[in-house]
Amino acid sequence: MSSSPRNISVTLLGKEYVVACPAEAEEELLKAAAYLDKKMQAIRAGGRIIGSEKVAVMAALNITYELQSNLAAERAETNSRLNHLSQLIDQTLADNQ
Repeated sequence: MSSSPRNISVTLLGKEYVVACPAEAEEELLKAAAYLDKKMQAIRAGGRIIGSEKVAVMAALNITYELQSNLAAERAETNSRLNHLSQLIDQTLADNQ
C-alpha cells in the first residue's frame, strides 16, 4: 500500500529543492538526485555550458542517452538468450524424436 507523499529536500548544483515523494520511494529519489547532481556538477565543471537551466537540460539529455543505450543493450542480450534457448529447445526436440 502506498503511503501519502512526504516532502523531501534534495540539493542540485548547490540549490535546495523540496519535492513530494512517497515514503517507500525516498531512498531511490535521494539516489537519483545524487546521480543527477553529480552529472550536473561534471557538466558545469567542463566550463563549456553556462547557466543552471542549460546544465540541467544537458544532464537530462546525457542521462536519457545512457538509459536508452542500456535498454538497447538489455534488449539485445535478451534476444540473444531467447535465440539460444530456442536453439536448445529445437535441438532437444530433434534428439527425442
